Amino acid sequence: MGTAISLDLADDLPPETLHELAEDTFGWLREVDARFSTYRDDSEVCRIDRGELRVADASADLRAVLAACADLWTATDGFFDAYATGRLDPSGYVKGWAAQVASDRLVAAGAPNHCVNAGGDVRVRGRDAAGEPWRIGVRHPWDAAATCLVLTGTDMAVATSGVYERGHHVVDPRRGVPATGLRSVTVVGPDLGVADAYATAAVAMGASGLAWLDRLASPWQHAVVTDDA
Repeated sequence: MGTAISLDLADDLPPETLHELAEDTFGWLREVDARFSTYRDDSEVCRIDRGELRVADASADLRAVLAACADLWTATDGFFDAYATGRLDPSGYVKGWAAQVASDRLVAAGAPNHCVNAGGDVRVRGRDAAGEPWRIGVRHPWDAAATCLVLTGTDMAVATSGVYERGHHVVDPRRGVPATGLRSVTVVGPDLGVADAYATAAVAMGASGLAWLDRLASPWQHAVVTDDA
């Protein structure tokens, strides 16, 4: 998925069990990359984009992701758009969704205490190895060596979309140009895929994204740093 992914398993389980859980988790994420990558010519996403594969003939996971993206398009007034760049690219949902599914699989496998970090999009469950709630630092968008926010919790998804590493790469789908106004948007809630999409949509909205985020119902929360902060 073009990003680093880390896994912290905090349950007191036999080493061989932890190894199997880690292998299963990274195996799932490699499967997601093979299916959804926009960089691999043989991925389902690229084949659909080229017209070589019908959505109806795609995998159940891909069809579910595209259905979720359609729902998110509606929920965000069209600012979360898997076709914003002119080609199919559901990456703004897929990374968070994949990490969320990985977390759900770990819970089902008997490992309820863990942290999955997919390039800064984080899903935590339970407590860390010391028995403490997880602490998640959000990078300061103006200083790579600092944090602007530290979140503490035992069951939360934290997604951040920003322009401090790749520049203004999020496209405003209405104008077809890179969005400006918000330098960093962090969304916190119960589902990492949705949090990822909400953060991306808010960045795409620019300054108006602040009011849209304020309208999100509980349990969704957010933190924003503007371009002129």
